[in-house]
Parts: sequence; C-alpha cells; structure tokens
Amino acid sequence: MTCIDRRDLGLLLLRLGTGGVLAAHGTQKLFGWFGGGGIEGTGAFMESVGYKPGKASAVAAGLVEAGGGALLALGLATPAAGAAAAGGMAGAAAVQAPSGFFAQSGGYEYAAFLGLVPACLAVTGPGRLSLDHALGHLVNRDWMVPVAFAATAIGTMGVIAARNRNLRLAQAAPSEQEVKEGPFGAEAPGGAARGA
Repeated sequence: MTCIDRRDLGLLLLRLGTGGVLAAHGTQKLFGWFGGGGIEGTGAFMESVGYKPGKASAVAAGLVEAGGGALLALGLATPAAGAAAAGGMAGAAAVQAPSGFFAQSGGYEYAAFLGLVPACLAVTGPGRLSLDHALGHLVNRDWMVPVAFAATAIGTMGVIAARNRNLRLAQAAPSEQEVKEGPFGAEAPGGAARGA
C-alpha cells in the first residue's frame, strides 16, 4: 500500500478550495444563497450583459459552477468538471474583459484565475485523495481530457459569439425614446420641433 504524499494533499486542498468557491458562486445564481440573486436576479443580470435568454443563462451558469465545483471538490469526473468550470469562467471573463485585466478596475483577473485552476486540475488529475481514484478512474481517463476541453471550447465559443451578436444588435437598435421622438427629435405642440 502506498502512503499519501504531499502532491495528493496539495491537490486535495486545491480541489476543495477552488471547488468550494465555484460551488458557492453557483448556489448564489441558482438559489440566491450567500447574498446571490437567484434565478430571477441573475437572469436579469445575464440579460443585461447580452446572455439571452437570461433565466436559461442563469441556470446554465449556476449548474456549471455549482456542479463543476462540487465535482472538483470531490475529485469526481475531473476532466469534465474542470473543463466545464473553465468554460463557465471564460463566459464571465468575456463580460469583464472591456474593463481590463485587474479585478480592482472590474477586470477579468478573478474569473481567469477561477478558470485556470480547474483547467489545470482537469489536466493533472485529482490525486489519490479523490473519488476518481477510489472508483478506479472510470470517469477520469486520459482521452477524456481533450474531449472535455474540445466540447467545452465549442460550447463556450458558441455562447460568447451569441452574446456578442446580442450586444451588437442592442447597440444598433434605436432606443424607445428615439422611436417615440422620431427622426427629427421631440415635437412641440403644433408640430414644431423643439429648439427650432
């Protein structure tokens, strides 16, 4: 019997910490726990940043974070869990990218870090203190890593592309005020344009 080494303990701590943070973020979105917005609040936010429909996007993001985080913490299906969490964080980083890198200015630093760690765990594996190890790595095979990342990349690129398209359409569409005022501005009583 082999004893547990530093690497296994380090991977356990990394999985528990990162998986716990991701799971907590997911439950904020899904259930409104820890001061989160729940499906309604998160859905409204998702809609406002271009992820439409908002409620479906909130459910998807919540499931990716809560499910991926819980699986990472347990060390179960590590390739799929890590890739899914990384994809979810790529979607969050896309929202924050216009603000630059650093989190203090609203940038994507935190989302990038929360995506990088699960991606690394997907590649390295969960270590021996994991359900994957206890189950003989049934859902943690080497071939699963590139498959999980490829599937996640395709899905994530599609979601981000749809968001970007939604944002472009929203910028191109006239506002409600512009539609009410018409092409010549608001009209004063008697049909004369204001300011004329």
